[in-house]
Amino acid sequence: MIKPLQETSLMEVINKPRRGRPKKSATEGMDTRESLLRAGMSMLTESGFSQSGIDPILKSVGVPKGSFYYYFSSKEAFGLAVLARYRRYFEAKLDGFLLDDAFSPLERLQRFALDAQDGMARHDFKRGCLVGNLEQESSLLSEAFQQALQDTYASWQFRVAICLQEAKKQQLMAENSQIDRLAQVFWMGWEGAVHRARLEKSSQPLSVFIDFYLGAIQRN
Repeated sequence: MIKPLQETSLMEVINKPRRGRPKKSATEGMDTRESLLRAGMSMLTESGFSQSGIDPILKSVGVPKGSFYYYFSSKEAFGLAVLARYRRYFEAKLDGFLLDDAFSPLERLQRFALDAQDGMARHDFKRGCLVGNLEQESSLLSEAFQQALQDTYASWQFRVAICLQEAKKQQLMAENSQIDRLAQVFWMGWEGAVHRARLEKSSQPLSVFIDFYLGAIQRN
């Protein structure tokens, strides 16, 4: 029997379930977007972008496809956002090592390399560098994607160049060392070593590269 209005308590009215899906708060929205980006980072450090679908990512975080397109207008927009997120993450890691004045500049590079070796081994060499993976398929990516990759490398090279410039000032490197070129060579060689490490499922290629690189640039 339906109660007369005067017999219905105020609390019953307030607690009565409402129809429809409740709106998400701004915080919940940010958490969902961040979860998607984190899942995308995991996927792209293990596999390529062009041949990968978004369904496994959505399943891993429990987000329906309709919600995905609320946050990202397209798969490419998502990929660019993942790349930007990875760039921020990795630059924070680089700065943590390369700006640590508790160690000499060249020791900082070596410590970065050792940390990377440990990280790859921890993930059973299934994960590499997201940027290096995308570079491998750059011919299949849009100009916007290619430019974002180049900008990322330029930023990383700048950070290594600062570290090398400090080593040069401390006379750990030859006076005529070409810092910018050596910073570029570092990333060209490093990414190759990361790919070889994944192939061989061994950190040995990373160790060989960093030992060779530091040995080549140090002042005799």
